[in-house]
Amino acid sequence: IVGGSVTTIGQYPSMASLLFNNRQVCGGVIINNRSVLTAAHCPFGDAVSSWRFRVGSTNANSGGTVFTLSTIINHPSYNRWTLDNDISIMRAASNIGTSASVQPAGIAGSNYNLGDNQVVWATGWGATSAGGSLARFPGVNARHVQIWTVNQNTCASRYAAIGRTVTANMLCSGWLDVGGRDQCQGDSGGPLYHNRIVVAVVSRYTSWIQSNA
Repeated sequence: IVGGSVTTIGQYPSMASLLFNNRQVCGGVIINNRSVLTAAHCPFGDAVSSWRFRVGSTNANSGGTVFTLSTIINHPSYNRWTLDNDISIMRAASNIGTSASVQPAGIAGSNYNLGDNQVVWATGWGATSAGGSLARFPGVNARHVQIWTVNQNTCASRYAAIGRTVTANMLCSGWLDVGGRDQCQGDSGGPLYHNRIVVAVVSRYTSWIQSNA
């Protein structure tokens, strides 16, 4: 998280730290007592046995409870080149349970009305400056940052200028024309909250999530 501040798992008990070969590389969010939602580009092509997730801890690499996985379900229409439908469900091999620091998130449904310039919060354990590599990830305490939703047409035109396509399945956020606040490497797959509800691409896939989680 760039431009944010330290937070705690008590503020965001649905956060999950995704571990590849026991090292934090992505974020996720608890959606029920067995499943964590993340981005498909995180586990795509990897063996299920290489991944675990940690819940209930402010620290990405210690504390809380670590779960092994029974399966990883990537969205069937995920496109690894355009990142369209970039969503995945990691299912734990055992029940996650709940506590003050472990809670499933509420997920925005298809009728959730999220307008432009709405305050949203991104959370994660990733790099705190652009260009941070895996080796330089602080990977210690969770961080959060306030950003804002960006008009879809504005976002699409900005990305078109650098050869990237923004589809209707995507939601744009940031600090438009100011910058200095955003998600970064290692935050991939983590939640974007609007009034404590997980929004962004998730709102487009409610039925798929419910049928696979």
